[in-house]
Amino acid sequence: MSEQATGTVESSDAAGRLAHGSTHEEHNPGRPVSWVGVGVVIIGFIIGGIAFVPAPHWTIFWIGTAVAIVGCLILFFSKAMNTDWY
Repeated sequence: MSEQATGTVESSDAAGRLAHGSTHEEHNPGRPVSWVGVGVVIIGFIIGGIAFVPAPHWTIFWIGTAVAIVGCLILFFSKAMNTDWY
């Protein structure tokens, strides 16, 4: 077995600064428009998946595809992937 690093990160002061000098920041939950876009894409995938049970129903599948594309457009125009969250 190879040797593994056993280093630890210790708190250097009461303000929560880490040993390497940066502060711990809370997780950013994202913008509401991003969550709407992700929700619409997920609903589209669910509709498309249900369309194949028990036999393929292509009209419902394409409706699910259209819903997922609308969600992708929401994410594209809201610039959800271009926003720096860190």
